[in-house]
Amino acid sequence: MGRLEGKTAIVVGAGQTAGETVGNGRAMALLFAREGAQVLCVDRDLASADETVALIAAEGGRASSVQADIVKADDVAGIFDAALARMGRVDILVNNVGVGLVGDGPAHLATEAGFDATLDVNLKGMWLTIRAAIPIMREAGAGAIVNISSLASVAGDSAIAYMVSKAAVNRLTLAVASANAEHGVRCNAVLPGLMDTPMAIVANADMTNQAQDAVRAARNARVPLKGGMGTAWDTAHAALFLASDDAKYVTGALLPVDGGFTTRVGAVDR
Repeated sequence: MGRLEGKTAIVVGAGQTAGETVGNGRAMALLFAREGAQVLCVDRDLASADETVALIAAEGGRASSVQADIVKADDVAGIFDAALARMGRVDILVNNVGVGLVGDGPAHLATEAGFDATLDVNLKGMWLTIRAAIPIMREAGAGAIVNISSLASVAGDSAIAYMVSKAAVNRLTLAVASANAEHGVRCNAVLPGLMDTPMAIVANADMTNQAQDAVRAARNARVPLKGGMGTAWDTAHAALFLASDDAKYVTGALLPVDGGFTTRVGAVDR
């Protein structure tokens, strides 16, 4: 405990889709608070962000919420205004917002609207939050940015907009790491594989008209590592490492958290 004691963290996408399990953003916000960070929980759905704040408060942690749509530059500016007003500084930024939208698919079937909307949320929104964070972190001479990418950034063939957006997130991560290392600002990414999260299970069940248990069983069977899918806590612990001083000599890393899928290149989509 205490790996983030005295730190401040913005978790963008700290709410979650309703479901039986915990989502990546909520798990990261909870874990960071347990490790001593003061957390600003950001989400487009303020009620969901408030639920995360309430869970943190119930454990004795410190958190507050702010509503924002990260594809809007004015909303992003408001996030950092709130962070500085409430917490005084920004030590950690976690970019967790990501979507797979109707209209995505193989290159010959994806729609222009679906492609544009996916890139807006998954890439442009992340760039906007990073753009706002860097001057604050540079002035402080330190900072850690953790981007949530996906194993789909390096493998898969069925959702071109999602895959391209996440591949671009990887490149964005490396570019930011390179440009800001001399200023003490680190930037890394987590690449989750198949995870048992509400967004993954509920969305896939709805899309394929299957029961959630059937979707869960099929996804578990695809994971090389014994035990099946990972959970949001696996993503959260990877993000915690990258955000903490344990990773003070790590920047520009793309960390797979995937149960061994990277040993089977081309065998996984999102």
